[in-house]
Amino acid sequence: MQAPVTPAGSVSTGETPLQRPPVAISSPPSAATTARRRLLVSAGGLLLVAAAGNNNAASRGAAAAAVDLGYDPVTEAERAASATVSQRVGEAVRLLEAGRELQARGEFAGALASFTAVVSGYKELALSEYARVGRALVLYEIGDRDESITEMEDVSVALKGYPEIHAALAAALYADKHAPLLAEFQFNIATLLDPHYSDLAYVRDTKHWPPSLVASLKNFITLT
Repeated sequence: MQAPVTPAGSVSTGETPLQRPPVAISSPPSAATTARRRLLVSAGGLLLVAAAGNNNAASRGAAAAAVDLGYDPVTEAERAASATVSQRVGEAVRLLEAGRELQARGEFAGALASFTAVVSGYKELALSEYARVGRALVLYEIGDRDESITEMEDVSVALKGYPEIHAALAAALYADKHAPLLAEFQFNIATLLDPHYSDLAYVRDTKHWPPSLVASLKNFITLT
C-alpha cells in the first residue's frame, strides 16, 4: 500500500494547514454618500457665516443705539472746565496783545497795566511769563530799574533760551549794574539764538523797546 503523495515543496506535519482569513475589500463610497457629506459640510459653513453675520449685525445695532441715545464720552463737567480754560486763555491773550500795542505806541503806563494784569490774574498760564518780559521792559522805562532787572533775571531762568530777555538783561547789567562779564554772557546767549539783537534798529523798530533800554544796549555794544 502506497503512502499518500505530498505535493512538491510542502512538508507534511500531520496537522491541518492554517488558512488566512479572507481579506475584506471595501467598495468605494457611492456618489450619493459623497454628495451627502458635501451637503453637511456646506450647511455647517453657512451656519458659521450666519452666526458671524448676526454678531456683526448685533454690534452695529448696539453702536447705532448708542448714537441714537446721544452717548458722549466727555462729561458736562469736563466740557465746562474746557470752556473756562479757553475763555481765560482768550482773555490773557487779548491783554498781552494790548500791552504790546501800547508799548509800541509809547504808552508805557497803559502797557504796564496790561502786562501786570496778565501776570497777576493768569499765573497758571504759561503765557504769563511772556507778559513778565513786557512788564520788565516797561518797568525799566518808567519804574524802578532794580525791580526791572530782578524781573529780568527771574524770567531769564523761567524762559531760558528766549533771546529777547537775555538781550535786555545784558543791556541792563552793563549800564546799571556795571557787570560787563555777566552782560557779555547774557548777550552771547541772545545773539546765538537770534543775531538780530545786535541790531539797534531791530530792537527799536521791530521789538519796540523803550528808549532808555535801547540806549543801554547801545552803550553795551559800543562799550561806552
